[in-house]
Amino acid sequence: MSKISKILVSQPEPHPRSHYFTIAEKHKLKIEFVPFIEIVSVTNKEFRKQRVDLNTFPAVIFTSRNSMDFYFKMMEEMRATISQETKYFCVSEAIALYLQKYIQYRKRKVFFSNGNFEDFKRLIKKHKNTGKFLVPCTDIRNDELANYLSQEEFNYTESVMYRAVNADLSEMAINDYDMIVFFSPTGVQSLLDNFPKYKQGNTLIAAYGSTTHEKIEELGLRLDLQAPTEQHRSMSMVIESYFDRN
Repeated sequence: MSKISKILVSQPEPHPRSHYFTIAEKHKLKIEFVPFIEIVSVTNKEFRKQRVDLNTFPAVIFTSRNSMDFYFKMMEEMRATISQETKYFCVSEAIALYLQKYIQYRKRKVFFSNGNFEDFKRLIKKHKNTGKFLVPCTDIRNDELANYLSQEEFNYTESVMYRAVNADLSEMAINDYDMIVFFSPTGVQSLLDNFPKYKQGNTLIAAYGSTTHEKIEELGLRLDLQAPTEQHRSMSMVIESYFDRN
């Protein structure tokens, strides 16, 4: 195994206390953070084609901060009214607390689970009779939530409010990195869209999530490290374990 000294993480740079910086110091690594994708809003014209009246939903489901950001952005652009009675359902407490950026946080109108999807399903099922649920989403999303809502016969509407597009990586010396870390299928696709002649060679590829793993194999790349595992739930812990063993 060749020595690994330079790692590229395809995400924005995290908080200075991130575990990645601890790993870099511990193993004398250089870790760089470069997003491979950018999140952009759909146009007003594209949104109007969906025929979604934002004023008619007493409940909104947020699966990420992005879904929240682009929901309130679209509310403003469509001049929709933010009702004081709207109930917000969030998959985690961190996302729920992010609501304070947009509204006066009132616990009786904000509901969140512990971040586990099974817990979230139990949460929203208790409030099934709230009325119509709006699910702001991206153009490529996990079907699990939609499948559950349909199976349980919720009155809900998905609305595409944002999408992921390739970042411009053309100025990057991609072959300088000994390991590249991915977190989404679109990130993997962005690599080959930006570098159509890319050859993996000895570069290690690490990836988080089953759909990302599948995309790597689909595109003919070699998956060397995968997360989560039973022992390590985060990508950084998997990487640290790898360097501790080697």
